[in-house]
Amino acid sequence: MSELCYNRGCGQSFQSLSNTDGDCVYHPGAPIFHDALKGWSCCRKRTTDFAEFLEIPGCTRGRHSNQKLPETVKVEVQNDTDMAQTLNAQVGSEYIFQGPKSAERMERERPSADEPMVKLPQKVSVSLQEALEKLSHTLQPVGVQREAEGSRAVQVGTVCKNSGCMKTFQGPQSNSQTCSFHPGVPIFHEGMKYWSCCKIKTTEFDDFLQQPGCVTGKHTWIKIDMDKRLVGCRHDWHQTGSVVVFTIYAKTSNSELSYVDANRTALTVHIVFEEDKIFHTDLKLWGVIDVNKSVVNMTASKVEISLTKADPRTWARLDLPPAPTTHVEEKESERRERSVEEPKELVLGDEPPPLEDEESDDSFGLSDSDEEFD
Repeated sequence: MSELCYNRGCGQSFQSLSNTDGDCVYHPGAPIFHDALKGWSCCRKRTTDFAEFLEIPGCTRGRHSNQKLPETVKVEVQNDTDMAQTLNAQVGSEYIFQGPKSAERMERERPSADEPMVKLPQKVSVSLQEALEKLSHTLQPVGVQREAEGSRAVQVGTVCKNSGCMKTFQGPQSNSQTCSFHPGVPIFHEGMKYWSCCKIKTTEFDDFLQQPGCVTGKHTWIKIDMDKRLVGCRHDWHQTGSVVVFTIYAKTSNSELSYVDANRTALTVHIVFEEDKIFHTDLKLWGVIDVNKSVVNMTASKVEISLTKADPRTWARLDLPPAPTTHVEEKESERRERSVEEPKELVLGDEPPPLEDEESDDSFGLSDSDEEFD
């Protein structure tokens, strides 16, 4: 009775009584599939066609075997350098070689920029603490003078202009009270309402207005024009294999009023520096970061935002540019523009123009100068 040989690459029938050494030609190694190439770990031949892969002749001679091979175990490896010997030692395993990800696949796997933002932890240097203390002593007389001038101008009953504070001005004694407010901006997204500085979300607008402030300071009775406080600031970035560093050259930044919010693909930077100047920017990051390992380092002369990469890929730039319009979309836009044409006016009594898809009968007629012959 004939039996089927289960050696890889053989598949022939044999008689167990006449089975001898050298009758079977097979592959003792494991199949390799890497970057569209297919082959066996025991020999060098590679092909892109699966049918040709099955036809690769065996590289080893031996006896036929009627024993089924064990179940294959998939092991993911990153490269195929010097792997042939390892694969030969583990005959029963199927190895999958993973090449670099394509741009399309990375775009599909990219996390959404709408994920919840997290406030990055701050590390304030001793030099910044000393600079802020020195600055507060220098500006104290000016601040007292401003408070006195403001007290004379403010009407009793004026509500504090700081976001989240509902206190009213009752006289000069109100200037010494502590103000609890939100330094961030209000965000309304998908029915949720919250402040960018503390992320306490609610669906009711009244509850949103009643949220207590997350920082303390002095009351602001006279509204300051925010557009005049928003300023540009020199900044740049650099990277290593594992970290991207975004540097803002803002002197004497206020750690209590400044914040940096981030998720895996987006960044919001709000830096208050030199007493009343504000640098604010929102970025969509080029790559993906690990928020839990990122940190903000604040010194007397600059703010460094250290973003830990989620993978060791090199970033081409800090921010992700907007997606360009595709060639198909451009052609579709041109087609729509051409289709919108003004209708031609017809004067009463004029014959309508012939249809474009019909041929005129005059093209087959005789002209006045043609003669008809018998």
